[in-house]
Amino acid sequence: MSYLEIYMNDQLAAGVLWRELARRAARTNADAPAAADVARVADAIAEDVQTFEQIMDRLGLAKSHVKPALATAAERVGRLKPNGHLRTPSPLSRFIELDALVMGIDGKVTLWENLRDHAGLGARLPDVDFERLIDRAREQRELLKPHHDAAGAAAFGGMPAAGGGSA
Repeated sequence: MSYLEIYMNDQLAAGVLWRELARRAARTNADAPAAADVARVADAIAEDVQTFEQIMDRLGLAKSHVKPALATAAERVGRLKPNGHLRTPSPLSRFIELDALVMGIDGKVTLWENLRDHAGLGARLPDVDFERLIDRAREQRELLKPHHDAAGAAAFGGMPAAGGGSA
């Protein structure tokens, strides 16, 4: 097994975890102002995981079935952590979901850059538009950032960052 195959399988597991988290966040935010944007990002993350799997297939890399299954299980176990409310989502839960999604999206930018540059896939797979994948991840982040800021302010009693607070 090559280092690229190990890396890609680890990243596939991470993508599955974020996909499942995004789907859950879309469900739990269905009544929130963030509903449409979170659902849009959840759909985009699912598409990104499919794109990633297609890249693995094109490279002839075997996909681990264990790592994505463990990632799905980890996401489900993560639902059991205390959130300050017994039966309902708390403001902290909403913030943690959005926080994790923003961090995952930031990681996805790095992933696409790593594959394009360090793994040389930009040259090996010239029809894969890594620039568009990177831009798409940044768009996902910008879509979630105002909701993330508002959820953080609601959870911690602060003020949302002015202008969406992009970094």
